[in-house]
Formats: sequence, C-alpha cells, structure tokens
Amino acid sequence: MKKRIAILGSTGSIGRQTLAVIAAHPDLFEAVVLTANTSVDLLAEQAVAFGVRSAVICREDLRERLGSLLSGAPVRTFSGMDAACELVAGEDVDIVVTSTVGFSGLRPTLAAIRAGKTIALANKETLVAAGSVVMPLAAKHGVRILPVDSEHSAIFQCLMAAGDNAVSKIHLTASGGPFRTWPREKIALATKEMALQHPSWNMGDKITIDSATMMNKGFEVIEARWLFDVYPSKINVVIHPESVIHSMIEFEDGAVIAQMGMPDMREPIQFALSYPERLSLDNRKIDFPSLGKLTFFEPSRENFPCLGLAFKALERGGNIPCAMNAANEVAVAAYLRGEARFYDIPDVIVRCMDEVPFIAEPSEEDIFRTNDLAVSLAANML
Repeated sequence: MKKRIAILGSTGSIGRQTLAVIAAHPDLFEAVVLTANTSVDLLAEQAVAFGVRSAVICREDLRERLGSLLSGAPVRTFSGMDAACELVAGEDVDIVVTSTVGFSGLRPTLAAIRAGKTIALANKETLVAAGSVVMPLAAKHGVRILPVDSEHSAIFQCLMAAGDNAVSKIHLTASGGPFRTWPREKIALATKEMALQHPSWNMGDKITIDSATMMNKGFEVIEARWLFDVYPSKINVVIHPESVIHSMIEFEDGAVIAQMGMPDMREPIQFALSYPERLSLDNRKIDFPSLGKLTFFEPSRENFPCLGLAFKALERGGNIPCAMNAANEVAVAAYLRGEARFYDIPDVIVRCMDEVPFIAEPSEEDIFRTNDLAVSLAANML
C-alpha cells in the first residue's frame, strides 16, 4: 500500500522537495494533506497537482482565497493551526513531514505524535525547544522519529552500520556559511543580502541566516543530543566547505564511519519516507576524482558566538534552549527586516537566556509559556 503523507509547510524548500520525491515514486507515496502559512497560491497549485484530500492555510484571513482558488477541485480547505493539528492526526495519514520553520511546528508535531504517526522531522525547533518533552512522548506512543536534516540523516545511516558498538563521538559537519573565511570586523557589517548567499544549500531565508550565524549548527547539536541520546561532550562540530561528507560517527578504537553524497536534500527526505528501503534517485552522484580534496577545520567561536550559546543552552538544560530558540527567531526576523545588526542576534539571545526564569524539568505548558516570554523579552530588547 502507498504511504499516505501529510506535509507541514509544503510550500517551503523542504516541502517542495518532498513533493518532488512523491512525484518520482507515485506507486509508493501519496500526498494527502498539505499545509502552508501564507503562500496560498502555491498551496492551491500543489493541492491540485497532487490531488490531495485536504489543504490548510494557517493564516485565518487567507481561508476565503484558498477556497476560491480550489472551488472547482475536490479538495477540502481549512485555515488555522487547530485544523492542521486535527488533520495530521487523521486516520488517512501514515507519515507527517514536519518541514515548517520555527516554533510554530511544535504543536502539530505533538498532535501527530499523540496520534501515533511516523514523524519525518525537518523542523529543528521541535527538539531544540522541547526535546525533553517530545522524545518521552514519542516513546510513550511508540512513534518513530526519522531525521530529514542531511546531518542527522547521515548520523542515523551511520548508526545503522554501527550495530551494537558504542559510539565515542558524533562529528557534525557544517559548510561554514558565507562568512566562514571573513574576519569578525567584516562579519559585523554584513547585510542580510550578504548573509543570504549560502555557498552550498538553497534554503529559506530564516534557515540561511541561521547558517550564517552558525546557530543552525547549534540547533543540530541539540537535535543530535535528543535524537541519538548522547551527551553534549560527545558531539563535535567541524567545518567542511565541500558539504560532501554530511556527518560522521567515531568509535572507541578511532575508526570513523561517514555518510557522503552531493548536496541534495531529496536524498535524506526520500530515505526518511522509504526507510528502511533505498530507492532510485535522479540526482548527481559523487565523482571522486573530480572532488580533488576534502577540507576540514574548526569553527571560530569568536566569530560565530551562536554556536557556543547553543552548547551553553544544552548544558544548562531545562527551558533554556526554548528561550534561546525564541530569542533567535525574533532577532533573525529583525535582521531580515533591516532592523538589527548581525551581532545583535547573539547579544539578544544571551540576554534572554539569562533573564528567562529557569525551569529544570519543563512541562509542555512551561515550554509554550517560556517561548511567549522570551519572544516578548527579545522584542523589547530590540
């Protein structure tokens, strides 16, 4: 039987590439629910093209336009986050691809977990803000969380080859973003246009800025801690500009297993959907002689303080990663609007981490309250 797939954030980069994977294997996958935040025209096009059963536009004021665009199609239209949560938990859904950006992806992911759906996780903020809530909930409901991020998919694939051997270290690779060779003084003056020129990946604006600050890699450190149940001290970040090795695991005897491939998000997306099977993929394969060399070097904590803040938040634990994430969302949005400078982002984050009241073992409600408080604090600081 076909796997029936709901995509949270179908109009974004990961969502569009997920639909490309579904289109390449129509005998195996079927899109049944699509959601988007504001891109109502593209959502309607996707709903018609893939013959989905339901389409949700999260902005309530766009519901009428979505209904108008789909008036002649057999597609049910909805609006609002409550509708998204209800639909991903429906009986006609097998896998939920969480490809939204930001804290807003947490609620529908929790709803899908409670309904026992397999989660193909691309939304970093779910585990960054609420890993201590999400992972026990997934275990309680017997839910498998399959990583879609290229780095975590790489680690997951390497662990498949590890058997029962203990892993001594996880090496997360990072492209380094557009400023990896810039001095701090030059980075401080970087405009959003400069920061959006990612050298390896084509992503949305928010994730691209997170890559430029290396907060994206900090998020991935926190995700790795929860996905693979490892101590922060066992997670290492290494800059790898070629983006061919997507991540590695190291064993106690020094042996290292790496997962490699050309930069193409369809590969980890497809593997999450088809797991444990591998399917054909029309992508660019590695031509080893043409690679010439692969390079690696340490990231600069001075130039990219957001990476260090992520480790600090993870070490403090509790609700602090949630506060860090919320402050980052607000600061990055301000930077994209031209209302903040590059290093205002980590400055706002560290202040929010210090000012939010610490909760050692936050509940689900505590996470949402912490997010709201940190958003308010960050906005006032800016």
